[in-house]
Amino acid sequence: MAIKQLSVFLENRHGTLIEVTDLLAKEGIDIRAMSLADTQDFGILRLIVNDPEKAKASLAGIGFAATINEVTAVAIDDNPGALSGVIHVMADNDINIEYMYAFLSTHKGNAYVVLRVADNDTTAEVLEKN
Repeated sequence: MAIKQLSVFLENRHGTLIEVTDLLAKEGIDIRAMSLADTQDFGILRLIVNDPEKAKASLAGIGFAATINEVTAVAIDDNPGALSGVIHVMADNDINIEYMYAFLSTHKGNAYVVLRVADNDTTAEVLEKN
């Protein structure tokens, strides 16, 4: 299923992540999943939150550049080999994964994977069939 992801451009300096998480907490925005990739000078913080539009506006208000884009979220069984099976299905259908990150759920037995792909709708169809 396609979901909205917030991507925040961060300067790689002491305290930047605290600024972001403190603001989201103050605004009552719940972080459901997070991934942080960095280089020496900057980073991209990717978030799944309960209100991406509010989060984007709040972050812009204190000077952070953020975008919202759609990604694919997949529920998988929380057991060895489940992720490999999803990746095989995607590879067999020529679906390229640009990046991904995973998180566990409070629902026993499930894990979730967030995938950035070129076509969320086609990916969802392929995964539902398999």
